[in-house]
Amino acid sequence: MDKSFYIANLEVSDAPHLHKFMMANVKRFVPYLPYTLAKNLKVEASKEYIIAQQQKREHKHEYTFTLKDVTTNAIFALIILKDIDWKNGIGEFAYCIDEHKENKGIMSSAIAKFSHYAFTELRLKTLQIISHKTNVASIKVAINAGFVWTKTLKNEYAPPNAPTQDMELYELQCER
Repeated sequence: MDKSFYIANLEVSDAPHLHKFMMANVKRFVPYLPYTLAKNLKVEASKEYIIAQQQKREHKHEYTFTLKDVTTNAIFALIILKDIDWKNGIGEFAYCIDEHKENKGIMSSAIAKFSHYAFTELRLKTLQIISHKTNVASIKVAINAGFVWTKTLKNEYAPPNAPTQDMELYELQCER
């Protein structure tokens, strides 16, 4: 794995870095992460977002991790394990990365690592990535991390002020 970054839990002290990361990538994140972006428009809002994410983690509803640069500790990516169905052992990954770190295999590597964590530590059976067909970078991450296209989900995503969109479902099964 690339040694220029490390993976860490999202902490309140990360608020300035999280805000800076989100603002540096506003145009890229608006189409695919509008709700996360909206919750990080100011440093104080980022603190509130982090506290909410920590509570979700404590209640095992959602897990949010950061990817940080080893030299600067700057956040350059988020990975969120969300929509967890404990009864059926299913969880969905959402992720975003700074444009300057894209296309280096970092996110594929991190998703592969977190898939292992989700299977071994959280005991999930199926992991999902849902992406729009035009989000080529996200689809590339899914495939490179071992996920397989399963089906098109009709009218799955309703972006703000836009018509609903069909999304592509990629899955990875635990091989126990």
